[in-house]
Amino acid sequence: MLEDLTTAALSSTSWPTAYPKGYAVVDVETTGLARDDRIISAAVYRLDARGEVEDHWYTMVNPERDPGPVWIHGLTSEALEGAPLFQDIAEEFTTRLEGRVLVAHNAVFDWQMIAREYARAQREVPVRQRLCTIALSKELGLPLPNHKLESLAAHYGVVQRRAHHALDDARVLAEAFQPSLRAAAAGGVRLPLLECRPLTEWSDRPATPRIGQQAGYGGYRPTSWRPSRKRPACPYPNPGRYEPGGRLKQGMRVAFSGDTSTERELLEDRATDAGLHVATSLSRLTSLLVTNDPDSGTSKVVKARQFGTPVVDEAAFGQLLADVEPASEG
Repeated sequence: MLEDLTTAALSSTSWPTAYPKGYAVVDVETTGLARDDRIISAAVYRLDARGEVEDHWYTMVNPERDPGPVWIHGLTSEALEGAPLFQDIAEEFTTRLEGRVLVAHNAVFDWQMIAREYARAQREVPVRQRLCTIALSKELGLPLPNHKLESLAAHYGVVQRRAHHALDDARVLAEAFQPSLRAAAAGGVRLPLLECRPLTEWSDRPATPRIGQQAGYGGYRPTSWRPSRKRPACPYPNPGRYEPGGRLKQGMRVAFSGDTSTERELLEDRATDAGLHVATSLSRLTSLLVTNDPDSGTSKVVKARQFGTPVVDEAAFGQLLADVEPASEG
């Protein structure tokens, strides 16, 4: 009934001209969740501007290492042995993604895994924007009990057949994204699009095994992904908390949480250049938390609530950076 009403509403109004011209609904299964982990299968459903399915594609990928939690994704070393390497399917993957917005559930994870694989293959991902269906669900105010894909699917009556199988997860997400997109268009809702910044640096470093331990898994040697660099200490004293509506002041301690449209490292560089102290954790001394998802359950957001730490989103923070008050002399 809701979808019928939404379709009727769209038939009498024009589709938002600012909306993207096409989408690539993506799901990847991986050997794990760390930066060194690899993609072992990937699926893409291509959708047109209004969310209609154009085609779909699926492939397994040889990760050149132990497949990780087989009990979750079901892909054994034997099953993956004859699968193509990522560099062998990168061209086809590129064709599926090119010129489209990448759509995924918890999109920052899928985006980062894909970006790292492309960086290993010395290629650039042809994606400039991504859309997280969790963020879209929040924009629409959907009454979901949690942010799991199965809850979003149940809300729209989409039947999930093989959870944690990339092709079925991508199908489920595509079928749930369609009514979400139509509802957003009918209501004039701004889509929560975030910028994708491809990785430009990657280096393979041999692992140093401990005594009695082999290097990596099955000959795989862990890879470093933009090693963190030590920032110089902030030269200014902490003036205290940010007062909402006021200005930032040099020396304030700023923490970041969650996905950002600007690459986190660049945001931190801008904050440091402005004379702010970039904090890796949140405490009672933190002046401000920057997050685009203040309702998330991350440890920083939870602590910010406990301590009463002021919270602003990325856009507001960018405006505040343009007028940072100098530190008090003496």
